Amino acid sequence: MADAQWSPGRRAGDAGEFLPVLDLIEPTRQRRLTVLFRLLLLIPHFVVLLFLEIAAFFTAVFGWFAALVLGRLPEPVFRFLAGVLGYRTRVAASALLLIDRYPPFALNPPSGYPVEIDVRPTRLNRLAVFFRLILVIPAAIVQSLVTSGWYVLAIVWWLITLILGRMPRPLFEATAATLRYDMRVSAYMSLLSPAYPKGLFGEDALSVPERQGRSATRPLVISGAGKALLVFFLVLGLVSAITTSVTSSSSDDSDMWMHRQSTRVVYPPTGMIGR
Repeated sequence: MADAQWSPGRRAGDAGEFLPVLDLIEPTRQRRLTVLFRLLLLIPHFVVLLFLEIAAFFTAVFGWFAALVLGRLPEPVFRFLAGVLGYRTRVAASALLLIDRYPPFALNPPSGYPVEIDVRPTRLNRLAVFFRLILVIPAAIVQSLVTSGWYVLAIVWWLITLILGRMPRPLFEATAATLRYDMRVSAYMSLLSPAYPKGLFGEDALSVPERQGRSATRPLVISGAGKALLVFFLVLGLVSAITTSVTSSSSDDSDMWMHRQSTRVVYPPTGMIGR
């Protein structure tokens, strides 16, 4: 299983439409010192990601036009976009406290790294490619809500992991599901996969044949507590979005009122001057 695999057709043994896979090895313990300074340690990666995302944007635009013509992404475009997606996912896994090992500065991870993605593009439907940004909206809304919901209480999850030296299993499941769904939305939007993002709440253990590689997230079997946390993330994200919208609206109304008041002061009513 590799981070970026080129196979412009269905592989033998793939059941139905292949969804991008997140393979993540759950750490038994995490070093409290690295947990304490996690975001500071990841600053160099955030800088690298900034430039990679800019390059990926222009590459994706070119890939969109190419996919409309060819019905698939050209191999160099696919490899680069898949590499950026893998890099972003590994950095996010570290930022979300899912792993303790520091991400490598490489588009393809070294052998044995605890986070890998598996993307396998098939032929792309040109009509779906043309309307991709519209089609992805429902999934992007869910992704935005669940991700922002996790970050609303990020300090709590950080303190729990710091105190225990590990992430409790239900929290690990819900956080891994959040990361996997985010990865699938990005893969779909980048034309790396024709499969619409799904599986936020995990799947059954029997959904992956035994002969395929298995990890903590392949398959991602989520307990009742983990699913409850995912619902909690969604609710928190929705409340956060509504609060932000209301606050922004109130601020705009306040600014408008202040503008009107200042206008009246600068340009007072003329009264009967015209007579």
